Amino acid sequence: MNKTIFEENWKLIRGLINGRWNLMVEYDLLKVDKAEVKFDKFVTMLQVKYGYTRPKGKEEIGKLWAEYEANHRMKT
Repeated sequence: MNKTIFEENWKLIRGLINGRWNLMVEYDLLKVDKAEVKFDKFVTMLQVKYGYTRPKGKEEIGKLWAEYEANHRMKT
């Protein structure tokens, strides 16, 4: 997933987060909401909360989005 797709779909992604990353609380997500570059801020939050490396964080975000797209395509 690239930054543009993430930024354009942040509100949707935000709703998917608790199912995958339950350590992310509303306070954390509000920080991402306010960030100029939400993708970078969220990757940083994954590093802090889960100990991911930056590449691992980006990979996990990509997996979340791929799962969403796969499920969405199946329902349409």
